[in-house]
Amino acid sequence: MRRHSRKKNLVLAVLLLVGGLYFIGNSGFFITGVTKPHEQIPNELSWQAARLVSKESWVEQSDYLPLNVSYQLLAGAPFTQQRYLSIGLSSVKRKKGSYLIPTLQALFSQSSPEERSSMVVVVLLADFDVSWRVSTVREIKTVFTSELEQGQLVVLHVPQDWYPPITGLKRNYNDAPARVSFRSKQNVDYSFLIHYSASLGQYYLQLEDDVFSAKNFLTTIKRHVEKQEAKKTTWAMLEFSSLGYIGKLYKSAHLPLLARFLFLFYQEMPCDWLMSHFRELLTQKEPIIFKPSLFQHMGTFSSFQGTYNKLKDKDFEEDFYTNPTAEVYSDMSTYQKHFPKLAWDAGEGFFWGRSPEKGNYLTVVFTESTVVTSIFVESGSGGKDLLESAQVDIGHNVVTTEKGEKSCQEFQSVGVLENGKFELQEMDRKYGSASSCLRIQVTAGQKDWVIIRKIRITTKQPPHQA
Repeated sequence: MRRHSRKKNLVLAVLLLVGGLYFIGNSGFFITGVTKPHEQIPNELSWQAARLVSKESWVEQSDYLPLNVSYQLLAGAPFTQQRYLSIGLSSVKRKKGSYLIPTLQALFSQSSPEERSSMVVVVLLADFDVSWRVSTVREIKTVFTSELEQGQLVVLHVPQDWYPPITGLKRNYNDAPARVSFRSKQNVDYSFLIHYSASLGQYYLQLEDDVFSAKNFLTTIKRHVEKQEAKKTTWAMLEFSSLGYIGKLYKSAHLPLLARFLFLFYQEMPCDWLMSHFRELLTQKEPIIFKPSLFQHMGTFSSFQGTYNKLKDKDFEEDFYTNPTAEVYSDMSTYQKHFPKLAWDAGEGFFWGRSPEKGNYLTVVFTESTVVTSIFVESGSGGKDLLESAQVDIGHNVVTTEKGEKSCQEFQSVGVLENGKFELQEMDRKYGSASSCLRIQVTAGQKDWVIIRKIRITTKQPPHQA
């Protein structure tokens, strides 16, 4: 009887302890935005900023999985009105150079005034070096005064004492301890960054601090989102770059979960692996990747120990609209709606033709004759459907053929495709006169079908028009 009473008292004590912990965890002691005691930062103008919490998420509505963090707002302040897109990037001190300022310049310079008013860029200065943060903020304030004033740029920091342990962690994948610490801290950086950005935009775009942006990337993203939403299918992440944690787009309603997910598993694996698991958990089984890519990795040296990094996105195109207006003709049999002009126009389209024969062509006729300075032709997809044998010609004197198509009266060969590709720079040094046509002519038939992914040229005005 006494043993039963003792056991009953023990259960009651445990229940009281759990209840007390729950009360403390949900009381004012741990509310986001309350200042946690930490070492005063000399020479750094900052103040505590409570995150603008969106109550649309059930995670926030019911205080599930509390994520406790306080932010120092170092520059700028977001408007209370939600934008279309929030863009987040985290930056740390690098041993060799810095790409943060050029990255921000690209984001704003490649956007129209209307696009800039529809976005807010959130930068987390995630290094614990005070002098680096002070000098970086000073430079940002000098270069981006207008963007800061208009609520288009916000700069944050989270003090070190809000971070979980980032040393002495388990070594998954046999990574070196320094590498484990670096990638684990990076996961926490992204968690805090995403947590803050949760209500600033309808959608959230994750970038790194060493990327270059395509022109009008926001408009392109908006168009793809509209198409994706019209499909009425589940999606959690859209990818506008195939590299790392660059160009990944999320619905803001999912951000509270994503922030907690990255924090919970911060020491398990790199962030780009975690994001794939998160996407699958939200029932998007396959990646949704759009091409051409909208963001290119510009960094040469990694933020991890200054190691050399030559990673580039082969599908990136800085400016989708460099090709001049033209008409495109081909006598190759077209598959479905993959018309020849899609290889010339901006966007994801491409020409797809059935087995070509010797003499088949794809001819581009310019609306106005122009001096071609470079040509780039790419065929195939994933190593298949390459154009195996073909030459590239430029032509003069536009004529109308018996088929009613336009072409040129005379052509001059400038080279041949190798491994399905052709690239020629500084053409004007050898072929200085204005051209009216560009032709890709098949020099040997092949059984395989052919994809011409892109034809890109650069031009300059003829001398008499300068």
